[in-house]
Amino acid sequence: MYTHPKIERFNEEVLSKYQIYNSVFITLPFDSIDNTGVLLPLFSDVCDTGFKKQETPKEIVNFFTNKYLHNVSETENIDLMFRFIQFIERQIVLFDAIEDAAFPVVNNMEGRGSLRDIKEKSDAKERKSELIDFLESFNVRTVLTAHPTQFYPGSVLGIINDLTDAIRKNDLLVIKQLLAQLGKTPFIQNEKPNPFDEAVSLIWYLENVFYETSGEIVHYLQKNVNNGDSIQNQLIKLGFWPGGDRDGNPFVTTEITLKVAERLRTSILKCYYIEMRRLKRKLTFPGVDILVAELEQKLYRSVFYSKGEIFITLEEFKTQLDKIRTIVIEQHQSLYLEELESLLIKVNLFGFHFASLDIRQNSKIHDAVVKDVLGYYLNSGSTVFPANYYDLSEDEKIEVLSNVKGNIDTNVFENEITKSTLESIQAIKKIQDSNGESGADRYIISNNESALNVMETFALFHLNGWGDDLSVDIIPLFESVDDLQSAHIIMEKLYKNPAYAKHLQNRNQKQTIMLGFSDGTKDGGYLMANWSIYKAKKELTEMSRKYGIHAIFFDGRGGPPARGGGKTHKFYASLGPKIENSEIQVTVQGQTISSNFGTLDSCRYNLENLLSAGVTNHFSKNKNELSDDEIAILDQLAGLGYDKYLSFKNHEKFIPYLEKMSTLKYYAKTNIGSRPSKRSKSEHLDFADLRAIPFVGSWSQLKQNVPGFFGVGTALKHFEESGQWDKVQDLYDDSLFFKTLLENSMMSLAKSFFPLTAYMRKDPEFGDFWQIIYDEFLLTKSMLLKIAGHKGLMENYPDGKASIDIRERIVLPLLTIQQYALLRINELNKEKNPDLELINTYEKIVTRSLFGNTNASRNSA
Repeated sequence: MYTHPKIERFNEEVLSKYQIYNSVFITLPFDSIDNTGVLLPLFSDVCDTGFKKQETPKEIVNFFTNKYLHNVSETENIDLMFRFIQFIERQIVLFDAIEDAAFPVVNNMEGRGSLRDIKEKSDAKERKSELIDFLESFNVRTVLTAHPTQFYPGSVLGIINDLTDAIRKNDLLVIKQLLAQLGKTPFIQNEKPNPFDEAVSLIWYLENVFYETSGEIVHYLQKNVNNGDSIQNQLIKLGFWPGGDRDGNPFVTTEITLKVAERLRTSILKCYYIEMRRLKRKLTFPGVDILVAELEQKLYRSVFYSKGEIFITLEEFKTQLDKIRTIVIEQHQSLYLEELESLLIKVNLFGFHFASLDIRQNSKIHDAVVKDVLGYYLNSGSTVFPANYYDLSEDEKIEVLSNVKGNIDTNVFENEITKSTLESIQAIKKIQDSNGESGADRYIISNNESALNVMETFALFHLNGWGDDLSVDIIPLFESVDDLQSAHIIMEKLYKNPAYAKHLQNRNQKQTIMLGFSDGTKDGGYLMANWSIYKAKKELTEMSRKYGIHAIFFDGRGGPPARGGGKTHKFYASLGPKIENSEIQVTVQGQTISSNFGTLDSCRYNLENLLSAGVTNHFSKNKNELSDDEIAILDQLAGLGYDKYLSFKNHEKFIPYLEKMSTLKYYAKTNIGSRPSKRSKSEHLDFADLRAIPFVGSWSQLKQNVPGFFGVGTALKHFEESGQWDKVQDLYDDSLFFKTLLENSMMSLAKSFFPLTAYMRKDPEFGDFWQIIYDEFLLTKSMLLKIAGHKGLMENYPDGKASIDIRERIVLPLLTIQQYALLRINELNKEKNPDLELINTYEKIVTRSLFGNTNASRNSA
């Protein structure tokens, strides 16, 4: 049977269904939204027409009010705006549910990048044994973070899940009921979630999606690739940051860290218990039934009657399951063996920890903590530290830190940050005792700038009673362009340190190194950040191999291209032989969790793509290797883009523009995450303290997406003007890395909409600054279309472009309302006696519209 092209499948399964179900939604009677469903399509058309006629958001709103509302007061007009926002929020949920339901139809689940594709290619090339060896050494680690870019209340998440299921079954009655429920269910959290709330929200995905999908993937590979033999390697690992990520989040306490770890353990034991109950109904044979019942009972008590107590060990659980397996094979003709194998695979993957809880803190905090600890030891007359420590060189300080030992009592410190930092190190030991070593065996140092930063952390562990058998990986996170460029030098200093080298020997000669896309882009622009990370990986690989260390790269990626998102699997498939790639470790956050891993189908598809990227890179390493000439071109492109971005970032209006013309300051009011929107408490906005999410998100709300393209057009234009266009064209045609880099930038452009803010070009203070952004946008667009040979953006991803277009049309009224509200706030603030209550109301409109637009974009921040 003929299969329709992807765009046709999208139109049939997504676009058509959205039009049908949205028409049902519009006619439903909701409390106080009786005419909203009628007025919103009219307002949407007015917005669309108005921007085509180059009207301002204020002119568009006023035109709509005069034409359709007739003599309404400002209060009544504001009330309608709030109702529009409510309605659009729910339309976004409806579209999400329809896309999720259609995912396995629109996407070819057995096509390129799938497990089946991996198997068939290895069979065709007669490299099956090589693939088996690869699967025993390769890992994918997806790390769920608490970075706030989307958090629906639990009630709404439940509706989305049920709605997706009903749409998949095409059950119109249930769909209608759920849409009615959706219309009456609050979307906004009145209070910020605490880190434990965030953890509970994300554990839902572990229990309901990752648990089943990860097990099925490994089971498929065992049966179809590994000849039925067990894969001993933990092919898929899960990481977790909520409750452990302390960087800039004062609300993460030791109590919450331990509470989250306990919840993770309870959750995985609950999953095992549910599966054991199912097995109990099937494994009813003599010699097996008693063993199964015993396991079920012990798991039940550990989940429901436990106050932190576990009534079965992991070893006992595995041993008992293996015993049951042997009896089933030898005495009962392997009846229900597949179901038993499925559970054994999950126990091997998730142990009693489910996901490893990473602990993270900023190097600047460690500096202050070490200073406090040093003061305590020196004042107590201890000889642990020399009295002249601060007069020592960095190398001499490292020497001292390499050899310190102690067992600090945290109660001797008054400073809360010192106390909590030391307690978090002690908490790791408690978590390992209860959840197993994998429960918490990684400590990440963000903003790592030197070898001293790593050795300070190393010393803090040894001063907290950890011996030479330190069972924790210390992971430096390099973020700024300068830090990325010097990362290999920093790591060499650590590799040459005898104490640290001994630690690595105890950790199987492996060193995990984290690289941050988000802050790299904020610091150096799109091209320089991505190229700096690529080069850093290459230099770190070479340096690590020199010392017999196996480097593992952990990428701190966000959702959009500006934060390392986009088609990430293509990046991993393009790395070549000079970059270590035996593990793919990546952060997943916000909308990317729900959009890429929110359903069984999307999770399977994206996990398989990451596995496939590793396989592809392994089997075609030499093909993806960049030549010296290509490296020189990329160096030049990154340098040109960096210079352009740097001049833009240093513009005197850069910070004022973000403060006065964007939604930056409103991120703190959204109640979608527990972390503050910037690192310091100062009223003054310092660029260095600004977090990547509100930074990238603010450009997204403006529909300008600066971090995803600025400087790209200028860099490419230089090659065109200097008669060297063929060099970049050949690079685009030959290099998957460079092609993916530019394709992701095209996505940023496709999500931009400058008519929304075109009124700013007439602003006396910011008009010239807006024009700089718009000119670079036009230049980048023309250059990218030329190099791709396309007439329109994302021409080679028509279904992706269609999805973006529909979402952008849904949120256009929302964005118009947001800009109108920002304009009114500025007008009211300029009045002699500003109406503070009215300003506050418009600020609420900005915040609410920000929330809805963020959810709609799925990878906006």
